[in-house]
Amino acid sequence: MQIQTRFSYEKTWSDTSERDLLLIIEKEIGDADPKGTLEYIKEVTAKDKVITVGSCKFRKKQG
Repeated sequence: MQIQTRFSYEKTWSDTSERDLLLIIEKEIGDADPKGTLEYIKEVTAKDKVITVGSCKFRKKQG
C-alpha cells in the first residue's frame, strides 16, 4: 500500500516512501515512537480514511 502526504501549506498530495514517512513522523511528534505511529497510520489509511499528525495529513494512494 502506497501512502501519500500533504502538509497544511500544500495543495497537492505526494507519494511518500516509508523511509520519508518515518522522518516526517519523527519531525512532527518528536520523541514519541515513530514506527508505532506509522503502523497506526497504515491501519487507519487502509480503511480509506485520512489522518493528521501535526501539520501533515496521510492517506492511502487513490486510484
